[in-house]
Amino acid sequence: MDGKSFTPVQEKIDALRQVLPEVFSEGKVDWEKLKATLGENINFSNERYVLNWAGKSDAFKVLQMPTAKTLLPAKEESINFDETENIFIEGDNLEVLKVLQKSYFNKVKMIYIDPPYNTGSDSFIYPDKFSESKTDYQKRVGDKDEEGYMIKDGMFKRNSKENGQYHSNWLNMMMPRLYLAKNLLRQDGVIFVSIDDNEVHNLRLLMNEIFGEENFINTITWEKRYSPQNAVQWFSESHDFILVYAKIKDTWAPNLLERSEEMNARYRNLDNDHRGEWKATDATAQGGHGTASQFYELTAPNGKTFHPPTGRCWVYTEERMQEMIRDNRVWFGSSGDSAPAIKRFLNEVKQGVACQTIWKYEEVGHNQEGKKEIKVLFPEAVPFDTPKPTRLIKRILQLCTSQSANEIVLDFFAGSSTTADAVMQLNVEDGGRRNTISVQLPDICDEKSDAFKMGYETIAEISKERIRRAGKKIGEEIQAKIKTIESEIKKLQGEIPTEETIEKISGLKSKISNLQYQDLGFKVLKLEDSNFKQWQQIEGKDSKALAEQMKLFVDPVSENATIENMVFELLLKSGKDLNSTIEKNDNFYKINGNELILLLEKATQEIVDAVINEKPIKVIALDKLFTGNDQLKTNTVLQMKDAGIEFKTI
Repeated sequence: MDGKSFTPVQEKIDALRQVLPEVFSEGKVDWEKLKATLGENINFSNERYVLNWAGKSDAFKVLQMPTAKTLLPAKEESINFDETENIFIEGDNLEVLKVLQKSYFNKVKMIYIDPPYNTGSDSFIYPDKFSESKTDYQKRVGDKDEEGYMIKDGMFKRNSKENGQYHSNWLNMMMPRLYLAKNLLRQDGVIFVSIDDNEVHNLRLLMNEIFGEENFINTITWEKRYSPQNAVQWFSESHDFILVYAKIKDTWAPNLLERSEEMNARYRNLDNDHRGEWKATDATAQGGHGTASQFYELTAPNGKTFHPPTGRCWVYTEERMQEMIRDNRVWFGSSGDSAPAIKRFLNEVKQGVACQTIWKYEEVGHNQEGKKEIKVLFPEAVPFDTPKPTRLIKRILQLCTSQSANEIVLDFFAGSSTTADAVMQLNVEDGGRRNTISVQLPDICDEKSDAFKMGYETIAEISKERIRRAGKKIGEEIQAKIKTIESEIKKLQGEIPTEETIEKISGLKSKISNLQYQDLGFKVLKLEDSNFKQWQQIEGKDSKALAEQMKLFVDPVSENATIENMVFELLLKSGKDLNSTIEKNDNFYKINGNELILLLEKATQEIVDAVINEKPIKVIALDKLFTGNDQLKTNTVLQMKDAGIEFKTI
């Protein structure tokens, strides 16, 4: 109720909506659809099957616009910064994805995201001011309304259902991010996207456009609630969807899920067969699918005869069935008089089961379970309303990743950091070596929320704290497991040293080694302006501004730049990942051995000679280091060229 009077126009529109709902798009009349519905001769221009919306072309411009931003380390907020390979990035995920393009192109094995569902109360960034300058952008970012959201012209917007471009705004937000995410996936990579009924139809079409309809894998239905909600007008919603797309479908196949004890319990060995446990399966098939050779009178070893039931035939030809009987693969019951059944041996079935598309909460958890997990980590108050359970993410990880390789898992809507927590948990369970990259916007917490009352000003702060607390909890559990295993080893060492006990002790020691290796840390990096001044187009004839710009040719390094920050920026912009090894020499930095050397502090002939002796592939130096010594720069260029080293100055 907005306090405004009801108008005759609105009354007519509401009446039209009742009769012709199909002619409305995003709350407004689509006049072409109306004319077509009324049977007028309409010639839609440029007819083709395509998803289109208001602002799509501008969203493409945003996608293609390069960024000058960089990622700067925040070691004080990290855990085990120098050794960990897990990464948490604080910043707008659109800009972050652009920054990661060069370093992580084709390197990510699996992406899981839980984006805003566009329920009408979501607040998110969507590009709506495509032509503004950086200065104008900075001016308008920062002010909030009473509800804690940015003001109308601010960076964050609540996408109300009353908005004239309700679906378009959400698509404008999602489209460039998904395009950039696809670039990061390996050829055998896969993406899982959680969504509900509000946008599942649009998301499916959007992902068909970006990933290709031919790379669609499936839609998973996840049972997110374990009890019905009676206080609803229509149906009690108990599910969400997860859309699954591969980068290239033919190169990706899901892992089989581990067989449950219940599945294996169906196999027994009633006749002490040397091949082990088996279960009886139907020996007949639908008659309409069989050939003439599958309709016959079957004689059992005791002489009793059997005919297939009406409308059915035997699964094998008579010759093949007799081979099976001779090989003791057909079961006629303990007495030998029962109808025949085919024995399926446990050791011959696949060591796992194919994943189904309906995921029950008993198997993968529900929202309430996710909330309980958060409550364990944050006993003082729960800072998230509907966090995903870690069992849900672990199921996805089990399908898509392996234990052996250092595979990268990306979540660029990190939220409560369930993905990072789930990866650490699963690595402990199966000895895996998976690494995570989590990205979260420092979205302001509502001042009325529990999170704000707990002292967290942004969602990113809570996300980081979740990983810290989860890592600490897992670390304590690891120590308890190690103590238990050590006790078991001590007990075995007191026994007679048979081959079996020696093998057991070796296996237990290997378990301890795996547990001690586990990476429970994460390095925090923040999206910030470049350490290097950016050239800006000067409008008009402002000589003073032009003079300032010309100074960039003398010293492009920003006043706030530090050596460490420049190292990380140049590392990224050279295509090296954030877990590259950085070695500090007295006068230069070595990245990944001899892959890259950075000269950032001083340059002399002796230093240049030392750099060349390292035989690097590439060298980057600050141009200002050669100021007043053109001869040194000229000699350096020639020496690098002669040594086959790529040399670049900034």
